[in-house]
Amino acid sequence: MAGNWKMYKTAGDTTVFFERFLPLVATSTHADIAICPTYVNIPAAVAAAGNSRVGIGAQNLYWAKEGAFTGEISGPMLKAAGCEYVIIGHSERRQYFGETEETVLKRTLAAIEHGLKPIVCVGERLEERESNNTETVLRAQFDGGIAPLTAEQFAQITIAYEPVWAIGTGKTATPDMAADAHRFIRGLVAARFGDAAAAATRILYGGSVKPDNVKGLMAQPEIDGALVGGASLEAASFASIVNF
Repeated sequence: MAGNWKMYKTAGDTTVFFERFLPLVATSTHADIAICPTYVNIPAAVAAAGNSRVGIGAQNLYWAKEGAFTGEISGPMLKAAGCEYVIIGHSERRQYFGETEETVLKRTLAAIEHGLKPIVCVGERLEERESNNTETVLRAQFDGGIAPLTAEQFAQITIAYEPVWAIGTGKTATPDMAADAHRFIRGLVAARFGDAAAAATRILYGGSVKPDNVKGLMAQPEIDGALVGGASLEAASFASIVNF
């Protein structure tokens, strides 16, 4: 269960969140929990999470270890700051910042190289779903951004399926729709990396996950967790999702 805070909260807000959140998930051992704040709030999140089971992640990284790349941040920097996870290829990065399959792959390889756990995002836009191109889009994203990994590298990633039309819109894929997409992605994994890898792969659902719809989504055997946006910003809300 991963929370993507996007461009919200200050360091102070982060500390307050964890003070409220940690007691609510203190006995929640059924799932790994991750919070991905903005870069500037990572130290506050790491400090506030302390020795809890909540891992901290970043929302992106650059593929170079260091260099003249103004405004970017690298895998070693995130690792040194206390990060365990990193989100890669989020639809907002694709939509607003020119993320491509090629850069998704480069970022994923860099994350793995520097000991971070990548959460690699795939998903279709509304016009692509309405034109029945969901599977074509997912296949292209998988083939370009994930399939080139070695089996050993692939074993270290989590995939997040995010129907772009359901992110921040209040629209949610029905549990059956989400499960169909997850099943298709798992089939792509099986074809490339084998049935055992497909069975072991965690595929999260992301797209307006809320306390009132998470139970139906998690009831689907194909759905292994959630990548939560807005509903992860409030401690009680995200704890309710974690403890579905």
